[in-house]
Amino acid sequence: MVKIRLARHGAKKNPYYHVVVADAQSPRDGRFIEQVGIYDPAKPMAEAKIDHARIAYWTDQGAKITESLRKVIREQAKAAAAAG
Repeated sequence: MVKIRLARHGAKKNPYYHVVVADAQSPRDGRFIEQVGIYDPAKPMAEAKIDHARIAYWTDQGAKITESLRKVIREQAKAAAAAG
């Protein structure tokens, strides 16, 4: 099974995340199929760079989005709508 999830990078207590498509059995920060975005919780949510077209492609192929990433996508949509 393929999942779209967050892979943690950055220093201790200063994380940023890559949005990756990976096999469900791969380690959290291990091997992945494709990187489809970047999310830094220290910056405004509108600055998160997520390729929604690639996420849509992978979900059409049967990939599942994790709940934590689903929250990030939802918050980014709210921030983009508020920005205009």
